[in-house]
Amino acid sequence: MALHEQVRSDDPRALARAISTVENHASGWAELLKELFPHTGSARTIGLTGSPGAGKSTLVDQLAKLYRKDGKKIGIIAVDPTSPYSGGAILGDRIRMQQHFSDPGIYIRSM
Repeated sequence: MALHEQVRSDDPRALARAISTVENHASGWAELLKELFPHTGSARTIGLTGSPGAGKSTLVDQLAKLYRKDGKKIGIIAVDPTSPYSGGAILGDRIRMQQHFSDPGIYIRSM
């Protein structure tokens, strides 16, 4: 089965490989996007940014609960450029979102 088919079948490992393939411009990345793009019509993208301690993870947690209550699938991509002041907070974010890791309708990845 091709990678794009595995992604469409909700295989989280295939999704991780697909993200890495596109992010690194690895062989086949453009073709992968071309295959997946027609199936993204109802997806929404929400970006959150703010100072450490502003409540971003808490907001993501609550949004995930609301969207899952409506039967929606969620993808959370946590990006932390590692603040020179706080040293980064990806581990803390993952701990706060721990309850979602066992939910097959939520995909979480730190970048």
